[in-house]
Amino acid sequence: MSALRHFGLEVVATDHHYQATTSPVTGARRPIVLIERGDTVTENALLAAALYEGETVIRNASPNYMVQDLCFFLEKLGVAIEGIGTTTLRVQGKSSISTDVDYAPSEDPIEAMSLISAAIVTRSSITVRRVPIEFMEIELALLEEMGLRYDRSDEYMAENGKTRLVDVTTHPSDLKAPIDKIHPMPFPGLNIDNLPFFAVIAATADGQTMLHDWVYENRAIYLTELTKLGANVKLMDPHRVLIEGPTRWSGAELVCPPALRPAVVILLAMLAAKGTSVLRNVYVINRGYEDLAARLNKLGARIETFRDI
Repeated sequence: MSALRHFGLEVVATDHHYQATTSPVTGARRPIVLIERGDTVTENALLAAALYEGETVIRNASPNYMVQDLCFFLEKLGVAIEGIGTTTLRVQGKSSISTDVDYAPSEDPIEAMSLISAAIVTRSSITVRRVPIEFMEIELALLEEMGLRYDRSDEYMAENGKTRLVDVTTHPSDLKAPIDKIHPMPFPGLNIDNLPFFAVIAATADGQTMLHDWVYENRAIYLTELTKLGANVKLMDPHRVLIEGPTRWSGAELVCPPALRPAVVILLAMLAAKGTSVLRNVYVINRGYEDLAARLNKLGARIETFRDI
């Protein structure tokens, strides 16, 4: 909301609704300085700037993958943007946009991490194609430090003509705990949405691993559900968990937590668990992934989906 005030928007929250009003923006504007480097707030500021005739400077902008994709799309619509991939964006907006374009958003690094994690916890060799390597380099470097063996193809371009892709082939590996805690950072650091996958990975590794999820309130709590499948996960506080491995996974019946990535982490642990596991209320997974169970089955998993009665 504070970013959009620069474009004349005022929002008042009441008990039952939001009251939004706009007023014309006059005079010279100072740069928009985002208090938090968030992906969605940067995208909202970009969309507003695209239809603001004149220059908009956005500082402390997120340079993450979805923001870059939006920039590339807006460029095709005729919006000039300088600084893509950096924390300062300079946008030359237009009074109107009316043009037809073809654009293909790049591949999702979080989905790539999900599949690589599935391979790690099940000690499988699979090839994940079209991995956006610019947004996975920290994760792969950390996994390599933990002992993961993998092969990486030469780089090639995504359909958007901008994003660098590789194919990653995993090999069964004996992992050890990392030498330091694992924590996310704004891009180009470890992606916050990839952090939960390191919980199930750390549970397969030898030694103690500290995960520090400093961004989201209470999301780390959901990772303690892995204990029901045999993992040793201790909640230190609402943001930190201590994980000790390796784990002898065993099947159990669980209800999906409301957080998307911890829900997928539980599903991946169930793939490695002995016996049959049941995961209920999987809407949150279906919301974030396209046919994940069916694609895992093509890799050799045995997942049966049904509706709760």
